[in-house]
Amino acid sequence: MSAGGGVVATGWQRLFNVRREELVPVLLSALFFFCVLTALMLLRPAREALGMQRGIEAVRWLFIGTALVTLLVNPLFGLLVSRLPRLKFISATYVFFAASLLVFYLVMVLAPDAIGVTTGQVFYVWFSVFNLFVTMVFWALMADRFSLEQGKRFFGLIAVGGTCGAIFGPWLASMLAEPLGTASLLLVSAGFLMLALTAAWAVALLQPARSGSQQTTDSKEQPPAVDEREIIGGSAWEGVRAVLRSRYLSGIAGYVVILAIMATFLYFTRLQMVAALGDDLDLRTTIFARIDLITQTATLLMQALLAGHLMRRFGVHITLALLPLTAALGFIGLAIVGSLAALIVFEAVFRSLQRAIMRPARETLYTVTSREDKYKSKAFIDTFVYRGGDVVGAQVEGLLGRLGMGLAAIASVAVPLALVWAALGFWLGRTQQRIAAREHPAGHTPGEAYARSSP
Repeated sequence: MSAGGGVVATGWQRLFNVRREELVPVLLSALFFFCVLTALMLLRPAREALGMQRGIEAVRWLFIGTALVTLLVNPLFGLLVSRLPRLKFISATYVFFAASLLVFYLVMVLAPDAIGVTTGQVFYVWFSVFNLFVTMVFWALMADRFSLEQGKRFFGLIAVGGTCGAIFGPWLASMLAEPLGTASLLLVSAGFLMLALTAAWAVALLQPARSGSQQTTDSKEQPPAVDEREIIGGSAWEGVRAVLRSRYLSGIAGYVVILAIMATFLYFTRLQMVAALGDDLDLRTTIFARIDLITQTATLLMQALLAGHLMRRFGVHITLALLPLTAALGFIGLAIVGSLAALIVFEAVFRSLQRAIMRPARETLYTVTSREDKYKSKAFIDTFVYRGGDVVGAQVEGLLGRLGMGLAAIASVAVPLALVWAALGFWLGRTQQRIAAREHPAGHTPGEAYARSSP
């Protein structure tokens, strides 16, 4: 390599924290996430419109329905994880949701008169479950494919692919909805799911075989060795039991619950403020579009340039505490100012930090857990536990609204909760460091030290 080429390579590594041999897996992972988010965002506008048919109060009940469905689906997913190798249960998950999209498409085309309020609510709940599971499987594979140190360096960069998909999906929907019809978007979404599955196979099969010397040299930087024919085994309900037994997993569950509550507070505050402006659909659409544009732009910049550097320099514990502290300040500011402009700024900052900084940091927490917990416990936490937090947040916000209490009341609940959230994030990051420190010096395989740390 020439001196100039070496300088360029070094500059690339410093900017994005990716080494030459890691570039292909990282790009394929970003492509995987791009396809997943494109598939989701193609359909999200339809989900929101269908869910709002009976008003905001109905959305609160749809949150409860979604939580119940995720509880029912979890043991089925756990059974797949117990009985099938990694790539097969990942494939089964994505193929199932693609097939579901085909069924919805056939209903819309062959029986359009059957589409009504009830059908729309079924689609709302189904989409919410779809959203949770396909993203959960993606991040579970990332935690299984990459080591903790790798996750710190480039999970944020991988998430750029998802942000690009979140931008590309709505644009593609706007381009295709009129010439092809809304129903056809379901087929396009299914196609992107199949592309995502292809990328998932490529990412998993690029898993390097590690020799004994590799295991002892820079072991923290080496991805974990995985036999794709291995079956994880265990009970379908093991993920739930593991969360109840382990302080570490219970801490992650608690962190996710508070995240969901805070996000739901913000979500319903936005709905209330925009609804207060009137029934002008164009005005509402414009406001939501502006929020999304600001959020996605800020997220993209943070993911590409800041996420990996923040985690490496300050640690996961500081990174996990950043969003809670921002939420505390944001709700205080919102209670004082109380304007839609303040809400737009707060939500854009909150969402961009959540997607660009907090989410990649939170996913690194699973890099030190066992393979079983990467899929089973993570599935339970990222689906039912998250939706449970949604339900709590929606009901508390609704109660405060029915009591005639405004933004100050929401802030009085949100700010103390955010401080607890920050302390929990700090504890999780420190606990992760202790587990990782015990794991590598003794030459243990990933998850062994974590397993011993659980009561």
